[in-house]
Amino acid sequence: MGKVIVWNLVTLDGYFEGVKKWDLDFHRQAWGPELDALSKEFGKKAEALVFGRVTYEGMKAYWTTADDDTEVKAYMNALPKIVASHTLEKSDWNNTRVVKNIAAELAQLKQATDKTIYIFGSADLVASLLQDDVIDEIMLCVVPVLLGQGTPLFKPADRRKSLKLLESRPLGSGGVILRYGAEKDAAR
Repeated sequence: MGKVIVWNLVTLDGYFEGVKKWDLDFHRQAWGPELDALSKEFGKKAEALVFGRVTYEGMKAYWTTADDDTEVKAYMNALPKIVASHTLEKSDWNNTRVVKNIAAELAQLKQATDKTIYIFGSADLVASLLQDDVIDEIMLCVVPVLLGQGTPLFKPADRRKSLKLLESRPLGSGGVILRYGAEKDAAR
C-alpha cells in the first residue's frame, strides 16, 4: 500500500512562506547537495504529486517556464499530479487532474500503489487531510531562521494529532530533516 507524505521546508518559527505568497527566500539557507539529492529521490519514489489549488498555480507557473533542464524539472512536469480544488474545473499542466473529494481520491490511490504520494506545500490541504487521517507521514526540513511572520504550515485544528518521530537528520547547511508518522485517530 502507498503512503501519503507531506514535504515542506519550514522556518524554526513554523512558517512555510514569508508574508507575501511565494516568499521562499529562506529555502536558500538550507539548500545544498543533500536537499538536491533528496529532491531527485522524490521523483524516483513518487506515484503522484498532490497540491492544493494555490500551490498548484504557483508550481505550474514555475515548473512549466523554468529555464533549467534539471532532473527535478523533468519529473515535476512528467509525474501524475492531482489538484484538490472546489473552484478549479480543469488543468492544462501536463498529466494533471482536478479532484473535488481529495480524501477519498487519496485513500483509493493508496490502495492501488506501493509508491509514495507526495503533498508539497498546500497548508490548507494538509490541515484538512490531517483531520481526515489521510496523511501517513510529515517530512520537514527545519531551516535555521526565525522569520517572525508569514504563513504557518500548520493551522488551528479541532483536535489533537499525535505524531511519532521516525527520523531526524541534520544537514551540512544547518537545517534538520524531521520525519514523523501521523498516528491514526482510534475513534475514526
